[in-house]
Amino acid sequence: MTAPDKTAPQEGLVIRRINDAPVELVWQAWTDPAHVMRWWGPKHYTSPSAKIDLRVGGKFIFSMRAPAEQGGQDSYTSGVYTKIVPYERLEFTQGMSDKDGTRVNPQTLGLPPDFPQEMNTVIQFIRKGELTELIITESHWTASPMAVFAYAGMHESLDKMSEVLANAK
Repeated sequence: MTAPDKTAPQEGLVIRRINDAPVELVWQAWTDPAHVMRWWGPKHYTSPSAKIDLRVGGKFIFSMRAPAEQGGQDSYTSGVYTKIVPYERLEFTQGMSDKDGTRVNPQTLGLPPDFPQEMNTVIQFIRKGELTELIITESHWTASPMAVFAYAGMHESLDKMSEVLANAK
């Protein structure tokens, strides 16, 4: 396989979403494993497990299962929390992993060389009365088709989260 182009500009994904839910509920959607399992993954994917040790230095492991018509395989994302400001901000590393949270090279999973080995992610939770604005920033993406898929996949996940939040009110 071809090594990633180290000279490609490192950009990042920035996703903004306003949720019709109070910040406390949106925070819970990101920090409670039972809630994460209800929305993590793009449309038609499920999340059979989520583990969260919500403290600086704590680890999370989220699973995602592809629909049967796409192979039904499980994949895992894990990372470590680096900053936590309740109801305001989450910062963490993340990358592809095995079910135990051990980092896996994305290329061994069939992903292209431009898929980041590890990303730094910041989620801002901004109270707007009874609404919550989320600003999600993921580092280390290059302008590529894979970044477009990641962007679209996160939007689909957030669509699912919006449905869960609407039903929780």
